[in-house]
Amino acid sequence: MQTPAWLKPGLYGAAAGAIALAVVGFTWGGWVTGGKAHELAAQQSRTELVAALTAICLDQSKRDPQLAERLAVLKTTTSWSRGDLVMKNGWATMPGASDGNRQVANACAERLAV
Repeated sequence: MQTPAWLKPGLYGAAAGAIALAVVGFTWGGWVTGGKAHELAAQQSRTELVAALTAICLDQSKRDPQLAERLAVLKTTTSWSRGDLVMKNGWATMPGASDGNRQVANACAERLAV
């Protein structure tokens, strides 16, 4: 079967348009693959979880009877070792857990040091 002469440029144009649409969509249109969407969702959930657990860490620090002394030490400690101090005090250990969370400890120390 012979295709009409006018059909070939139309098919080439449609193919080029589809490729251009895909390139524009993934570079400027905000389209992402399923794997990238899953990665972004996991990252966002970790961020939200750390924010929620930081509130618990702050509450646990306020219940500490030696809060004033420990805050004075925390404020004089270097910024990169404040998380270690919060973990040592046990403020980043969530109820029911045996170990503290490093990301929660760092976020909590950042909020306590101001």
